[in-house]
Amino acid sequence: MNHPAYRAPRLLIDGQWCPGTGEAAWAVRNPATGEVLDQLGLAGEAEVRRALQAAQRGFEAWRELPAARRGQLLLQGVAEMRARRQAIAAALTLEQGKPLAEALAEVDMAAELIQWYAEEARRVYGRLQPSRLAGADMRVSRHPVGPVAAFSPWNFPLVLSARKIGGALAAGCSVLLKPAEETPGAVAAMVACFHDQGLPAGALQLLFGQPAALSRQLLESPVVRKLSFTGSVEVGRLLARQAAEGFKRMTLELGGHAPAIVWRDADVQRAARMLAAHKFRNAGQACLAPSRFIVHQDLLEPFTQAFVECASELRVGDGMDPPTTMGPLANARRLAAVRELVQDARQRGAQVIEAAPAPASGPGYFAPALVLRGLAPGTRLLSEEAFGPVAPILGVASLEQALREANATSYGLAAYLFTDSASVVHACECGLEVGALAVNTVAVSVPEAPFGGVKDSGMGRESGIEGMEAYLESRFVHQAY
Repeated sequence: MNHPAYRAPRLLIDGQWCPGTGEAAWAVRNPATGEVLDQLGLAGEAEVRRALQAAQRGFEAWRELPAARRGQLLLQGVAEMRARRQAIAAALTLEQGKPLAEALAEVDMAAELIQWYAEEARRVYGRLQPSRLAGADMRVSRHPVGPVAAFSPWNFPLVLSARKIGGALAAGCSVLLKPAEETPGAVAAMVACFHDQGLPAGALQLLFGQPAALSRQLLESPVVRKLSFTGSVEVGRLLARQAAEGFKRMTLELGGHAPAIVWRDADVQRAARMLAAHKFRNAGQACLAPSRFIVHQDLLEPFTQAFVECASELRVGDGMDPPTTMGPLANARRLAAVRELVQDARQRGAQVIEAAPAPASGPGYFAPALVLRGLAPGTRLLSEEAFGPVAPILGVASLEQALREANATSYGLAAYLFTDSASVVHACECGLEVGALAVNTVAVSVPEAPFGGVKDSGMGRESGIEGMEAYLESRFVHQAY
């Protein structure tokens, strides 16, 4: 049954909104009720070919605009996003499940990301160097890499799309954006804010389709010169192999399993409050969420008690209900995966504390907020990303042990540290195998600083000047007069 306040979007190809004519459609569901909100039309091969042709034309037109004009158009789109924030956020909550307050905050963060890139558009610097020849100059100039295939996931569809379209468009690239089919409406509403400002046809396009077939068609095309992907390690490897065939540049932000080290001199109440709020945001469905809590044994009991108390204040329910502070998981697959990991921990002897219960009955993909203690070596939660409202806590006796536990996974995206010791900060900054570290805070992703991981968490960086450079090529010019 369709929801009266929700309509699945159309595709945006060559400056026009058009229906998908693929053989199948995607049922967009409300995770709080399980009901079908609407049917999303998917692109067929003909639409993708048309979008690729338009992307090349759009790139040629968009890169010719002065950087200041590109930035101005992006800022106008940001202003439109803020004017439409209520409608965008409502669509996001309906199709993704997060509380409306979190959805509004995501709209604001996405707007801030694109604003930063828009302001940075006029600051793409080259350099001059003395020539080895008399009467000559050497210079290095920067140029947009070309059309970009950008893939974003369902957990933070606005922010993770904004990182890509902001950097690419500010640099002068055109963008073929393929968001997750689970959350199409909010991203389409954001894209419309920029389309409505008069971007050249093909500069920014929106495609939905069967993921494997659509990604293959995009990455096999010589039109696409760069891949930007946020998602799972498994899919990232597949796309990287496809992109490598055409020597396309790529930025990959993959999974995470972020350790949070709470040292013996930390402010227990402050650490517990900040980490609990960060952990259970979006029901734990965040690659940068703290997912392993490594606590000095002297603070293990007081931290666990404080963390459970903070988590117990959560109210699990439909994201559209004002009292709700934690919504459902995004789909049935995630609910099943979380339950499987918790069951493994139980079977290995872990103590499971239900800090905030899920609704006792009714539809939807709700999970309780759980805190786990006494995890045995080999428990899957210690090495696999739960991507849900599950918080395993373990005690350690030394900093060396803490660093071993923190680095004992194939992931290396983000980490958190709470301490007042400068020597502990230095040891963790040097010893943690991660792309971002937050000390006595949980802010690891901001517009003006790079974000990305090491090891299986990916390659390259988004946001900051590094994020802009990911969409630029360097050109050397040696000119004799």
